[in-house]
Amino acid sequence: MTFEEIISNLKAAFDSDIILSTDELASPKCIEISTDNLVKCMNHLHATETLYFDSLSCITGMDNGEEKDSMEVIYNLYSIPYNHHLMVKVTLPREKPSIDSLTSIWKTADWQEREVYDLFGVYFNEHPDLRRILLPEDWEGHPLKKDYQHQTYYRGIKVEY
Repeated sequence: MTFEEIISNLKAAFDSDIILSTDELASPKCIEISTDNLVKCMNHLHATETLYFDSLSCITGMDNGEEKDSMEVIYNLYSIPYNHHLMVKVTLPREKPSIDSLTSIWKTADWQEREVYDLFGVYFNEHPDLRRILLPEDWEGHPLKKDYQHQTYYRGIKVEY
């Protein structure tokens, strides 16, 4: 299925404004949707037989900095039987970023969302076990945010970089 066919399928299933923007130069090609449409759109991409994105390959975050005052959560989807790829992006505010969890659709979202939470501070609503996965539970801050301040001491031990 081509990128254009995927877009047509989504627009036929939902309103034509479900897709906020597209990026055909991205690899894989990317659509941006609103946070309000995330779960229903992703469920459609997974459950529709002709699309069947059965694999959530990766979730990552991106801090756009204080100038843009936004963050992004980026999902890479893959359909094993149909061999097509898609990137789905949502934009969140930098202050208290939150979005709905996709663990009800893909079980692998569990650990991937925990990693984005740990490193970027994005809160995933209704996640079954949202806690740090890479850093200790009492670590201060989220290291991949652009305004992250490195700790001088952790549990009384000087942290040198």
